[in-house]
Amino acid sequence: MSFLLPKLASKREVDLAIKSVAEKVLVLRFGRDSDAVCLQLDDILAKTAHDLSKMAVIYLVDVNKVPVYTQYFDISYIPSTVFFFNGQHMKVDYGSPDHTKFVGSFKTKQDFIDLIEVIYRGAMRGKLIVRSPIDPNNIPKYDLLYQGI
Repeated sequence: MSFLLPKLASKREVDLAIKSVAEKVLVLRFGRDSDAVCLQLDDILAKTAHDLSKMAVIYLVDVNKVPVYTQYFDISYIPSTVFFFNGQHMKVDYGSPDHTKFVGSFKTKQDFIDLIEVIYRGAMRGKLIVRSPIDPNNIPKYDLLYQGI
């Protein structure tokens, strides 16, 4: 399903997307088109893209083509999904140690829709961090890896 969503293939394209998407949540999925979990997530993103078109814009970013952002967001697990609103990085408290990105795939389409709605409403109120509406049992568990310390 990754062919249904637009892709950003360079740092310049990612920069432009972050700067130009206004009054909507910018969703950047970092991963690889050949990865099974990425394909599962892409399926959910593609199926919800039309329903969320008034609130969100979704792009796919290949971790190999944009290593600057892969390193900047410390993407050691794929897929990782990062959210922006009006050029501002939106953080989400998932009950995990990392609030900067969602790691893994969403269990259901409704989990993703609910998360986008909460981020959108929080951002419209000026919040930079929101609490995740997703059931903690549906959030993938992982350990943070700090490379090069």
